[in-house]
Amino acid sequence: MPKPLRLGIAIEDTWAFFREIYADFEQHFQVSQFRRPQVNFPVFSGRLTQFSFERELARFLHENEVVFFEWTGELLAAASQLPKSCGIIARLHRFELYRYADRINWDVVDRLILVTEAKKQEFLAHYPFMAGRVVVIPEAVSLERFHPIEKPFMGDIGTLCTLIPRKRVYELILAYAEVVKRFPNTHLHIAGPEHDFYREYTRALKSLVERLKLEDRVTFYGRLEDPEVWYRKLDIFVSNSYSEGLQVALLEAMASGIISLSHFWEGAEEILPADHLFFTEAELVHRLGTCLEMPAEERARVQQNMIAKVAQHANIQETIARIRAEILAVAGQVPA
Repeated sequence: MPKPLRLGIAIEDTWAFFREIYADFEQHFQVSQFRRPQVNFPVFSGRLTQFSFERELARFLHENEVVFFEWTGELLAAASQLPKSCGIIARLHRFELYRYADRINWDVVDRLILVTEAKKQEFLAHYPFMAGRVVVIPEAVSLERFHPIEKPFMGDIGTLCTLIPRKRVYELILAYAEVVKRFPNTHLHIAGPEHDFYREYTRALKSLVERLKLEDRVTFYGRLEDPEVWYRKLDIFVSNSYSEGLQVALLEAMASGIISLSHFWEGAEEILPADHLFFTEAELVHRLGTCLEMPAEERARVQQNMIAKVAQHANIQETIARIRAEILAVAGQVPA
């Protein structure tokens, strides 16, 4: 029996989109994870820490046949400057394109996974020589964990995201202030953690709700431990970001059978039909009104379409299988 492929995992950002993928890797490969070394010499800590980091990273690359970088960030930037000793495959979600891409030696990257066609085109506009090494594999969710339940339609609107300006929750509250005038029995549910760097944004959101006198119509939940349960409160989900890779919360909501709307960030059209996208606040108010007045039969059809789209486009099992195939291709075990 052949030995399993030695696969290194390099990740220092959130594991939120990676846990199920990692669990599959452990079933198929001999997996090890990069650990940044600790240096206990305060006087020379800067230089020693950097030296130890580069030495440990070089050793890690050498000991594995392929290393998978879950974020195209600092670890890949550092690894790409070292002598190439293994296959390198990385996944780029969104922010890395703007913060780290110009620090990476792309010549040593064998495969780059992007999560939408829109992000692929944006990336290739800057790095056209990577065309043959780029593949689109969408973010994905588990249809076992996120699934619809029978519930009465109550007009519950929600969003789930880190509370930062890019997510435009402030503008969502303003739009809801118009919606509630016409549909006074609705409710807006806002879930997700605040960001340490944007604490004033969270304060502004809650102050806005108070000044609009919507305290009994808007609820903040903070960080969720069980989002699959929280989604059961909702009838309509809104993604109001101005930029996304492929928002996982949107996919989770759709898989849960929730009618979903999205601001037309680049790539949103790859998951939602045109009549569920909007640009302006007025368009969002109109879309919400349409959903709230939708006949029950039409609503059921739309919900089924949401579930089917995720099953077709963003099923976690298919995504895992495709990523695994790319790893094997990079390792040379199957034709690329």
